[in-house]
Amino acid sequence: MTPEIKERIDNLVQENKILVFMKGNRFMPQCGFSNNVVQILNTLGVPYETVDVLADNEIRQGIKDYSNWPTIPQVYINGEFVGGSDILIELYQKGELQQKVEVALAS
Repeated sequence: MTPEIKERIDNLVQENKILVFMKGNRFMPQCGFSNNVVQILNTLGVPYETVDVLADNEIRQGIKDYSNWPTIPQVYINGEFVGGSDILIELYQKGELQQKVEVALAS
């Protein structure tokens, strides 16, 4: 990953309290896993931003290197990598995701 891509990703992660790197966008997810994440965040009714990795190959590969996580989607809350679809589903079912989101939005 180039320093420029790392800086772009750093800025995106820091500028958005809840950020999802995904295939497609919140209005038109392009894969089932990305759709799962969007549905969970929509259910929570929280503000979040998305980055369409299909629109930018450098970000698509760069985010995998950045997080050391091989799959998309990737969710960041308050600058911290939380995980992908399976982890978000698990946190949501345990009630832990709501807490993480509330803390992030309160800060």
